[in-house]
Amino acid sequence: MRILIVEDDSRLLLQLDQYMQSQGFSVDLADDGEKALYQLQEYDYDLAIIDVGLPSIDGFEVVQRARAMDISCPIIILTARDRWQEKVKGLECGADDYLTKPFVHEELLARVKALIRRSAGQASPIVQKGPLSLDTSANQLYVNEQAVELTAYEYKVIEYLMMNPNKVVSKTEMVEHIYDQDFDLDSNVIEVFVGRLRRKIDKDNIIKPIETLRGRGYRLNVNLQ
Repeated sequence: MRILIVEDDSRLLLQLDQYMQSQGFSVDLADDGEKALYQLQEYDYDLAIIDVGLPSIDGFEVVQRARAMDISCPIIILTARDRWQEKVKGLECGADDYLTKPFVHEELLARVKALIRRSAGQASPIVQKGPLSLDTSANQLYVNEQAVELTAYEYKVIEYLMMNPNKVVSKTEMVEHIYDQDFDLDSNVIEVFVGRLRRKIDKDNIIKPIETLRGRGYRLNVNLQ
């Protein structure tokens, strides 16, 4: 999953970047409101984390403008202000959740994962599709209750497909959601990951977990829905 973090405190921004990447997220960064709005328009994020106290445009206005432009990704606002009025203002601007500084990274991670699940229509951290079970809290895939060892990017690919079960996902879209903005979008690396996943998940070619739609992309096998 690809997220945007908007924070003008360079130290905190670096800490959040490193932590969220260590948890398997692809992360883009912005340090002011103008940059944030540009990136939100240019890229399709799974979630954005936006600090309220930004230069140029504050976080409330960033959220409000983003929603006015029909940008629908979940948004968490970060604020050093613990007055209830500020929290209400953030939610009324269009944010989905808020977190008051200082906070522990693990709480932010839990909120991020919960919002991404809800936006995909998944209330539980366990996503079940036929014999495939994805534990999003532990970043672990099971097939017929047996754990499958995946690389970080293999996991990102199957997670995105399972969180978007009825969607045909193009290679470009997949790359945009599992890598940061500096990655070469012309790469055919997704084909390699899909091939590996098919071999690891379905050694006997029975489940056929990932469909290829020629010229369009990939989709989780509709028979697993």
